[in-house]
Amino acid sequence: GRLAKARQFSQQAADFARRSGQKEMAATWQLHAALREAEFGNAERAHDQATSALTNGSSRDVQILGALALSSAGDPGRAQAMSRDLEREHSADTMLRYYWLPTINAIIAINRSQHSKAIEYLNVANSYELGLPPPNPEFGASLYPAFVRGQAYLLLHKGHEAAEEFQKFLDHRDLVANNPLFVLAHLGLARSYGLQSDIGKARAEYEVFFSLWRDADPDIPVLMKAKIEYARLP
Repeated sequence: GRLAKARQFSQQAADFARRSGQKEMAATWQLHAALREAEFGNAERAHDQATSALTNGSSRDVQILGALALSSAGDPGRAQAMSRDLEREHSADTMLRYYWLPTINAIIAINRSQHSKAIEYLNVANSYELGLPPPNPEFGASLYPAFVRGQAYLLLHKGHEAAEEFQKFLDHRDLVANNPLFVLAHLGLARSYGLQSDIGKARAEYEVFFSLWRDADPDIPVLMKAKIEYARLP
């Protein structure tokens, strides 16, 4: 949760790549940072970073990260156009078809309040979600399909189903490694248990989340929202 420090390191990496003439790599580092901002609740900053990065790169990996970041930052229109271009240009790419595109399209569906449709998009990812397909936004497997599926179930007020998705992160801790979605999965579990009126488990998961982020920057939107939710528990 030390987001300001992460921004600094990401910017240094992007600047170094740019000075070395590696524009695609610079765009990739920018998009890693944009995606992190989106997941932590800084949608406007994420959108600006993603838009800037996409002016410097156009490779498959850059387009995937760009579509993922823009959809997560609340720009479903542009993300959908990029998703269609990727599908057309890389129709034989298995991990694109069964991991990344379903994830991107599911996030777009969530943005449009089509939560059940998001679940449908992700059905094809079941056999692939434990993989580490490039581009990998952070160190360790992201389990992105499971994470987005869990978010969709939360929005459908299906706490039990949501908990099953977020539990995958704990069950596969060795794969997830240092990916920040692992920490956010604890928050997802807390919300899932809250929907099930299991206040004891919800409180415990919030406390795990706060413990893992005990040194986090205090102004991260997802952290501030979690503190409000925790304070409202019975």
